[in-house]
Amino acid sequence: MASYTDVLDYLSALDYPAGKDDVVREAEREGAPPEVLRALRALPPVDYANGNEVARSAGIDAAPEIGASQRAAQARDKRHQRVSQHLRGI
Repeated sequence: MASYTDVLDYLSALDYPAGKDDVVREAEREGAPPEVLRALRALPPVDYANGNEVARSAGIDAAPEIGASQRAAQARDKRHQRVSQHLRGI
């Protein structure tokens, strides 16, 4: 499986915004391994603002060291609702 860092490394010279075809072409030009190319070819055909967007859209885990049970605990934790603190009372 491709890692988040692998994807970002092979796309470091790409100018954004970039479409799926541009992303795949750049990775091929940089000599990306088959697992990275496979993940990038499965991307939705939209414009990407940066490499992080590409990696997230490819379904690549940014923190593979965090296990499924820890992710589930974080999801249940009400303090991490992804809402700014000053908006929570609204």
